[in-house]
Amino acid sequence: MTSTGPTPSGFTTCPVPLPHRTEITVGHGGGGKLTQELIDRVFRPAFANTALEAQHDGALLRLPGGGRLAFTTDAHVVSPLFFPGGDIGKIAVNGTVNDLAMCGAVPQWLSAGFILEEGFPIATLQQVVASMQAAAEAAGVAIVTGDTKVVERGKGDGLYVTTAGVGVIETPLVIAPSSVRAGDAIVLSGDLGRHGMAIMATRANLSFESDIESDCAPLVAPVHALLAAGLEIHCLRDLTRGGLASSLVEIAESARLALAIDAAKVPVSETVAGACEILGLDPLYVANEGRFVCILPAEQAQQAVDLINRTESYASRPGARAVIIGHVKAGPAGQVTQRSVIGAERIVDRLSGEQLPRIC
Repeated sequence: MTSTGPTPSGFTTCPVPLPHRTEITVGHGGGGKLTQELIDRVFRPAFANTALEAQHDGALLRLPGGGRLAFTTDAHVVSPLFFPGGDIGKIAVNGTVNDLAMCGAVPQWLSAGFILEEGFPIATLQQVVASMQAAAEAAGVAIVTGDTKVVERGKGDGLYVTTAGVGVIETPLVIAPSSVRAGDAIVLSGDLGRHGMAIMATRANLSFESDIESDCAPLVAPVHALLAAGLEIHCLRDLTRGGLASSLVEIAESARLALAIDAAKVPVSETVAGACEILGLDPLYVANEGRFVCILPAEQAQQAVDLINRTESYASRPGARAVIIGHVKAGPAGQVTQRSVIGAERIVDRLSGEQLPRIC
């Protein structure tokens, strides 16, 4: 295949084939190396533009008359549809709301698209829709438009939901990986792995000494507590597919800086840690649906921790206790390291695919 020449963004106008892969695999949807490879080789060349190149949780859009909006979209294929602490409807709303919050926006409006398989029970659909409305009310947003499609029996998986959202950016800050600076602190909003392990336990019909519930929750309140306090937030990222590890690698690569975290400071509940050990999973890579990292100047980090922990609607949830887990360094660019409890350092990289597919 020959290129038609570079575009202004530096990409060719014709997408190049995936090396050594001619078909999509489940791993391409896991948020790891395969996902990034798919984005870099198919979607970015095809859709190259300034907003897309930011590689943020949503697009930051400037209006012709002044002001800024955040716009994001997401698809939800979680299996099973219902799990401890949530369901596909709750995730659909909170996932989109949280992506807008990570842009520093106040979420306002959502759309919802439903892909239904012939034979899907209407009563189950009503249960999902009711869950979506409850989540929207809790997050302060309205579902204002949508679409419905039905596929033949056996050609879907019951129900898929797609959502898109628009939020208003009121802060003058540019909250994005490009704003991260060496010397910044990394604040984590709570413990890791609850969502992924809740899904895994439900799928495999596993029981543990203590029940594991998903951390699925809106993140608007703690984020806007930070903004209202006037903190100089440089970057926010919610920790969904690929977990904390993948999110930090994405930030490091986009910021062209290095990030370092301390394993002893990263909170994981005993139940989640035990489940991960039994199943051979690393909590750093397990998905969350109610956790985020905040990167900001080190001198403001403790204030950020205190503000998150005083946000009652968020901090009252199990495990939602913010801590400082690391810092940003000048280099090597794109590298993330973890200091172990015995003082050894290891490189934290993306997984090729996903430890647990279809978790959101």
